[in-house]
Amino acid sequence: MGNRRRRSVASAVVMVVLSLALGACGTRAKASDADAGRAGAPYASLDDAPEKLGEDGTTIMVGDPDAPVTVHLYEDPRCPVCEEFEQRGGGPVLRDALLRGKVKTEYTLASFLDDRMGGSGSKKAVNALRAALEAGKFTEYHEVLYDNQPEEAVDGFTDAFLLRLAGRVEGLRGPAFDAAVKDMKYRSFVTASEKAYDRAGGPKEPTGPGTPTAVINDVRVPAEYGGLLFDTEGFTSLLALIAQRPQEWGEDLFT
Repeated sequence: MGNRRRRSVASAVVMVVLSLALGACGTRAKASDADAGRAGAPYASLDDAPEKLGEDGTTIMVGDPDAPVTVHLYEDPRCPVCEEFEQRGGGPVLRDALLRGKVKTEYTLASFLDDRMGGSGSKKAVNALRAALEAGKFTEYHEVLYDNQPEEAVDGFTDAFLLRLAGRVEGLRGPAFDAAVKDMKYRSFVTASEKAYDRAGGPKEPTGPGTPTAVINDVRVPAEYGGLLFDTEGFTSLLALIAQRPQEWGEDLFT
């Protein structure tokens, strides 16, 4: 692959970022119709998409394992910026791409906001999400939690609220799930997942990289370009670009 083509990819990424910066004071681009052009897609709904726990014991993996693009997200369920991403930013784009088999999504779930804000809502929500994974309902429940995220300072992810929200996911509520939520069955997962989040920050960020953070095909989107994750047109274009030219996607595009 020649330098000219590589520069064209770099220019395309820069143009996406510049277009976002130039439009930062305006209205965000509208999300594309989630149902448009989905004929022949491998998954008809989120319920059909495969999901499993990774070999490291903390990464939750969703989607076609052979998808050309992997987006690894670091999120805290209590984080309002994560809610913005999931509801009005790149989240809908990711879900649509996942259903099409173009992207697989990975999650590392943090719970640091409990220590910063007080309470236990993040830990309870992460535990409940792990219980939902055990029931094969992680993706749907994850979406429902962000659809109904309490105010950050309220610490509203109580057992009762988490169970009530679980009732909106067909087939999730039952003795096993309910007991797992009430008894914090996956407490060790919550702790290990938070430690994995902390490690992801490296020496420069010993308390973690911030949420949401996205690592796309092993390349972290730097914080200064984080706005790209909230621009639906730019994020869609970026994912398509990486899928088409994965070998040209690298950290140096942001330097």
